[in-house]
Amino acid sequence: MTFSNIMDSNSYSGGVSTDPETDKLIQARAHLLGPAYRLFYERPVHLVRGSGSHMFDADGVRYLDAYNNVVSVGHCHPHVVAAITRQAETLNTHTRYLHDGIVDYSERLLRTVGLDQVMYACTGSEANDLALRVAQMYTGARGVIVTRDAYHGNTEAVTAISPSLGGATTIGPHVRAVGAPDSYRSGAEVAARFLADIQAAIADLRAAGHGLSCLIVDTFFSSDGIYPGPTVLAPAVAAVRAAGGVFIADEVQPGFARTGEAMWGFTRHGVVPDLVTMGKPMANGLPVAAMAARSDVLEAFAREVPYFNTFGGNPVSMAAASAVLDVIADEQLMANAARVGTALRDELARLATNHPRIGDVRGAGLYVGVEMVTDPDLKTPDRAGAHDLVNAMRERHVLISVCGAEGNVLKVRPPLVFSMDDVDWFCTEFAGAVAELPV
Repeated sequence: MTFSNIMDSNSYSGGVSTDPETDKLIQARAHLLGPAYRLFYERPVHLVRGSGSHMFDADGVRYLDAYNNVVSVGHCHPHVVAAITRQAETLNTHTRYLHDGIVDYSERLLRTVGLDQVMYACTGSEANDLALRVAQMYTGARGVIVTRDAYHGNTEAVTAISPSLGGATTIGPHVRAVGAPDSYRSGAEVAARFLADIQAAIADLRAAGHGLSCLIVDTFFSSDGIYPGPTVLAPAVAAVRAAGGVFIADEVQPGFARTGEAMWGFTRHGVVPDLVTMGKPMANGLPVAAMAARSDVLEAFAREVPYFNTFGGNPVSMAAASAVLDVIADEQLMANAARVGTALRDELARLATNHPRIGDVRGAGLYVGVEMVTDPDLKTPDRAGAHDLVNAMRERHVLISVCGAEGNVLKVRPPLVFSMDDVDWFCTEFAGAVAELPV
């Protein structure tokens, strides 16, 4: 089986003994779902219940969820559950009938984005697929620029712009991949280097006859290794627009208040995108996604291509999504992300001073990357060390994962309800796990 960086850097590969009941469930899953699916960790976790930032396994053991942005306002939040239940008991249908829910939610959402129209789907993959089509219709070109370890979904079109999937997947001939803005290694030159790479990619796409349709990036460069540096994108976006392309901000991971500074990751860069895609945290676990757009960019597509998505924007999904916005505002989760995230990064940075294999701690709000290295001077990526730490944390009942081209960056991305007590729990276990690593 070929290796996929994003899927296999923290996946179960078999051979590790668990209890008989768990082994039986693993075997049944493999038989019924086939080998394409992956499980997390050397010893998979059988979870049965969640509440806030905690989850519980089949034996009642409590785990700290420091990874899940899908349930962004916390597992089983009562306000979201009540909104879903109330609407499901009343009506659920598609968007070809009039319904107040989709209009009310769209007005609320667009006020936060700074764009004027929105279209709905069920997954971030669908939203990114749609954005690519809109960009191509608007520009008349096909060329796409992504980052070198990007992940934007799993339809055929977005698989072709997702190099981190690896395996038998190859990026399309109309795609150029550039290095992510690696602030850890590039320092003050990071924005200039990123701009130069973008300009070179534009020239190459033109020379190959593809032209430039768009630059699409996750504005936190999540799968590339988490590079939150502010203002990095602005010069590159200006170059893309000057060349006739559009900028698509993939906000599936950094969006909905995660940075602790704004609702959207692109705000940190001082730019307003032409198209914004969003998904996972939008409805706290219900399949909802969207593409927000400038109406002038959307106009060519909307004029020529009728769009319909049976489940996208249905009343139950809109009720859940609206409830998420309620909770973010009412519980001041953006401020919580800023306050708790700062405390988490500060403590991790303090721990790093005593362990040379922690090369860098970076992030914003409740999105943190911890880069593991074998040599702090050479900044040599340490895939094995990161893998060991993730599994050591799992054994300590704290759930995280990894990202980055070398699979050496610990990915800490908890629900926005993460508390100071959770920070204490996390850092206590992390300190213990790091202390067990060989120096």
